[in-house]
Amino acid sequence: MPGLIEDYAIIGDLHTVALVDRNGSIDWLCLPRFDSPSVFASLIGTEDHGFWRIAPDLPPGQAHASRRYIGHSLVLETVWETPTGTVRVLDFMPHRDESPDLVRIVEGVSGSVPMRSELSLRFDYGRVVPWVRRTDHHRVAVAGPDSVWMRTPQDVHTYGKDMRTHGEFAVGQGDRVAFVLGWQPSHLTVPRRLDAEKALRTTLDAWEEWSGRRKHTGSWQDAVQRSLITLKALTFQPTGGMVAAPTAGLPEEIGGERNWDYRYCWLRDSTMTLSALLSGGYREEAVAWRQWLLRAIAGDPADLQIMYGVAGERRLPETLADWLPGYEGSSPVRFGNAAVDQLQLDVYGEVVQTLYLALCAGIPMERHVWSLLRALMDFLTKHWQEPDEGLWEVRGGRRHFVHSKVMCWVAADRAVRMAEATGLPAPLDAWRRMRDDVHADVLKHGYDAERGVFTQYYGGTELDAATLFVVKTGFLPPDDPRVVRTVEAIQRELDHGGFIARYQIADEAAGGGSQDEVDGLSGREGAFLACSLWLADALIAMGRRDEAVDIFERVLALANDVGLLSEEWDPVNGRQLGNTPQAFTHVALVNTAMGLDAGASPDGPGRLADPLDR
Repeated sequence: MPGLIEDYAIIGDLHTVALVDRNGSIDWLCLPRFDSPSVFASLIGTEDHGFWRIAPDLPPGQAHASRRYIGHSLVLETVWETPTGTVRVLDFMPHRDESPDLVRIVEGVSGSVPMRSELSLRFDYGRVVPWVRRTDHHRVAVAGPDSVWMRTPQDVHTYGKDMRTHGEFAVGQGDRVAFVLGWQPSHLTVPRRLDAEKALRTTLDAWEEWSGRRKHTGSWQDAVQRSLITLKALTFQPTGGMVAAPTAGLPEEIGGERNWDYRYCWLRDSTMTLSALLSGGYREEAVAWRQWLLRAIAGDPADLQIMYGVAGERRLPETLADWLPGYEGSSPVRFGNAAVDQLQLDVYGEVVQTLYLALCAGIPMERHVWSLLRALMDFLTKHWQEPDEGLWEVRGGRRHFVHSKVMCWVAADRAVRMAEATGLPAPLDAWRRMRDDVHADVLKHGYDAERGVFTQYYGGTELDAATLFVVKTGFLPPDDPRVVRTVEAIQRELDHGGFIARYQIADEAAGGGSQDEVDGLSGREGAFLACSLWLADALIAMGRRDEAVDIFERVLALANDVGLLSEEWDPVNGRQLGNTPQAFTHVALVNTAMGLDAGASPDGPGRLADPLDR
């Protein structure tokens, strides 16, 4: 049975990520990319769907583990205290040259500890049992296009049993035993031999060099740096794209149907991600992310998608994995994501805001980029009045979501600012007119005068945490009474055990309506962690810093022992929910921390000083 979601740490090589639980079991790994089929999938299945555990070979309760990342790296150290001695395991994935490797080094610290390795390889998300053979010092697992090569030291006794590869050995003080698992296409011959100790040194050096470029030295610098490292780990280095999370199928409600595949790149993450990277001092990654964005969205603006594959792929069909029982019985398990076909008008605003922030940071606006922006704006000026599926990717039909309209206003506002600052050719009158029209439309139809708050969608009464973007984007000033009442209503009515829910669900919905009709799904979900941080951002802008600090530190306290956060929090059962680690959460954490250290600004906490501000 898999561990709790917060039991998992990650290791990765900037192409993919493995999840390691507290008991030394790797329960999720897709090779060779984030979005490839898995070789270990027990996280959303059972041990029959693949895992690799290295731990003391002792009865339950006799070995106690603690763990940490070594310095500012993604090298995971797990220390086991046992009655006979102490042992530590170093897990990491070297930054790859050609093919991926996963390395596990077992080191004796004191005494002598019996150890066991148990490896169960299952290709294609647990469906395919590979054929395993021995060659030299390798065990080779092959099925279809995949081959995995497992190299073990000569003094480790390995044998096959129950469709698994077992290894037994003991480590004494000073002993170091290295296991290397590598993947390559099955038609290739023996892979090059990896020096595990050298790989450890170069991996530590690479992460420390990268981390040393950070600029943030504020009150929460350790949490910020771990979040930035996590965001770097979720980046697909060849293209600069960043996945929302490295996992699929982890539930937003235990036993429920809200189980999505997050191994893709969402455009709306771009603005917050760019702001976080630039504020942290990582201009190179911000440039790569912008370049990925421009490649991905190139083409007819009408075909703009809300998400793409890590290399900019457009077809991400959603399928159901009926052979997997799901995490703690949460089914169906989905691979791919049908939301790719939705109309979400807010992403046009996110793209324009991304280009705007890049320009503010001194990344030049090339003419071909400006031509693309103009094409996006031409489309948006004609279509902003249409309903869409909105930020939360609802499956209950299109509506006029307030957040989507606000982001359409952002697109027009930032486009006007960039045109005025650069002098590049633009239909400024049309863009200014659109900006004014959207603004008036939201104030007329997205505001409930009786309650004195902005609503989730036109004509509705429900609250939505996404309306916090009314202040985060500068749509209205933070001291506007409509903003203040909305923020306070969200703080009060969307409270879910001290954290903020995305919106009201089912019987919670104001006025007795059912939010199931809006999102098209049954069941409930946890508190969406980014929403709590957005509330903190709004409070910072309103000058209520102490309240913001309280919320921020409440969220920060939910991080697991190695500083990772998932998408949601279940305040009833006190556990993390959803895919993990979640880029959206860590981006929001970085930006809120920056905002608390630097103060509020019209375009959201933590952003760089804006030379385009007037």
